[in-house]
Amino acid sequence: MKNLKKIIKELHFYVVNSFPVPIANKLPLGALTKKERWSIGIYTGKSPVDFQAPKEIKNPVLTRRNVSDVRAGFVADPFMIKADSTWFMFFEVLNQQTRRGEIGLATSKDTKNWKYEQIVLAEPFHLSYPYVFEWMNEYYMIPETHQANSIRLYKASKFPTEWSFVGNLSSGASFLDASIFRHADKWWLFTETNPQHKFDTLRLYYADELLGSWIEHPKSPIITGNAHIARPGGRVVVINDKIIRYTQDCQPDYGTQLRAFEITELTTTSYQEREIEQNLVLKPTGVGWNGAGMHHIDPHFIHEGQWIACVDGRG
Repeated sequence: MKNLKKIIKELHFYVVNSFPVPIANKLPLGALTKKERWSIGIYTGKSPVDFQAPKEIKNPVLTRRNVSDVRAGFVADPFMIKADSTWFMFFEVLNQQTRRGEIGLATSKDTKNWKYEQIVLAEPFHLSYPYVFEWMNEYYMIPETHQANSIRLYKASKFPTEWSFVGNLSSGASFLDASIFRHADKWWLFTETNPQHKFDTLRLYYADELLGSWIEHPKSPIITGNAHIARPGGRVVVINDKIIRYTQDCQPDYGTQLRAFEITELTTTSYQEREIEQNLVLKPTGVGWNGAGMHHIDPHFIHEGQWIACVDGRG
């Protein structure tokens, strides 16, 4: 009987640490309903809303088993950036010992073969969604830090392995998946702010300077009461004056599929968007590493008619 109780406790620990942290912390002992194993893959496409799994790449390119410096429950939320001839990918690693997300790093020369490097950022609170970007020849990262009730900006003191906290962009609330972009000589930022009610509220902020005074847009919240289209799902794409935001569809379940919206009007006083009329950008395949869900994309323009993206999926 003692051995059976020990096995049940170990199994419970295994399943609890397979869920995203906000869900994992709420699972009772008997909630052994399904396992979530997020992994990371590479997709290619002809446009920022048309992606498929390429035959020449063996997906997933990264799983929890690639993580060598902590005991990982899963890997998810990948963002990548190219510097010189190397692709650097940053992503959430769920540390099963601490039950918190940390930020891991992998590198690749060809986007087909990835080498896990190490954990590059860990805090005494949960980290995920490491939105990495370059500005004025410096590298920055905004990971999700909802447990710290703030949107925290980090700067690479030694890219890509050393990151230093430089300040809060906003604080005093739970901010999920902050997604920043540059448009019309201003910074703009989407974030979900209602995690206790199934991710149904999207807010928009803007600022003149990265560490300046951030102002909530007068039309914000942009989305209320709609978990299908509120929670950000990856990098905001700005290309040829077109702005595309990706959004997780969190109904009926968290991390089910991914939609895309084109922002047709964006000023400090106005906001308009439309859902791009075509199939879902990402959806579960029904089998394998992404059979049960996909909820994140980071697209990059290569040249006309060719895009590449890192994505995640759960099996």
